[in-house]
Amino acid sequence: MTESPSPAAPAKDHGRAGRDLRAAVTSAVVLLGAIAASLFFWKTAFMVIVAVAVVVAIWELRRGFSAKGIDLPEQPLMVGGVVMVVVAYFYGAPALVTATAVSALATMLWLLRRGIDGYVQNATASVFTLVYVPFLGSFVALLLAEGGTGLGGDGGGAGLGDPGVQGIIAFILVTIASDIGGYVAGVLFGKHPLAPVISPKKSWEGFAGSLVFTVAAGWALVTYLLDGDWWVGIALGVIAVVMATLGDLCESVIKRDLGIKDMSQVVPGHGGLMDRLDSLLATVAPIWLLLHYAVF
Repeated sequence: MTESPSPAAPAKDHGRAGRDLRAAVTSAVVLLGAIAASLFFWKTAFMVIVAVAVVVAIWELRRGFSAKGIDLPEQPLMVGGVVMVVVAYFYGAPALVTATAVSALATMLWLLRRGIDGYVQNATASVFTLVYVPFLGSFVALLLAEGGTGLGGDGGGAGLGDPGVQGIIAFILVTIASDIGGYVAGVLFGKHPLAPVISPKKSWEGFAGSLVFTVAAGWALVTYLLDGDWWVGIALGVIAVVMATLGDLCESVIKRDLGIKDMSQVVPGHGGLMDRLDSLLATVAPIWLLLHYAVF
């Protein structure tokens, strides 16, 4: 049975969207403002935002996994995650692979201190966390580094003239376009569930809206911001909408398996930070790959 809300604290009805839209928009504006300031004034500062996001996301996953009796060792995961982001930005993809391997081994060694019971479960979840959050998140660093870094590059705030800044803007905006397109089309026209068992609110109509918005955004951004070929923009949009949708579904599966609704409540109107990072983490690696070889 569902308890009736008290008169002093009536339940909020967020409609078919399932979220507090005003709080969600406010949080998004604040986050985007911080990102814009870091990119335009001193782009290396954006790596601080990425590192903080990695730390918070690992904290949220530890909190979520604890519901199933999984105890992540957050200290080595957080330190290793930050190191992975930093070396990816300054030294590139080969250094990221090495840092990931070292972080995984260091975490497994750290877990030896706890003894035998639960070792395989905790070690497996730890390696999963390293790949899911800091490894995928480090592709943001690789994308930003396309315009040079503090080591042999600019490293300052080059604004829209910096290829790395342009790439980050394109990456963020196409992912936002996917979210907005799916939200609008889903609320207005959503009737046919996309994955009813995993995410009942997602619909094929919402996916279609995401596709239209994201392909249009990708074409415009690549053509007019990145000065690339039109077909790269179309490919960017398709890749972004498919990966963003899959990322969101994977996050939904994780939460359902753990028996939780949100990873936390650190972002008003959105739930946990991971509830917003799911699409971004899924899209950034293929977007970097496409832009690295087809545009930059």
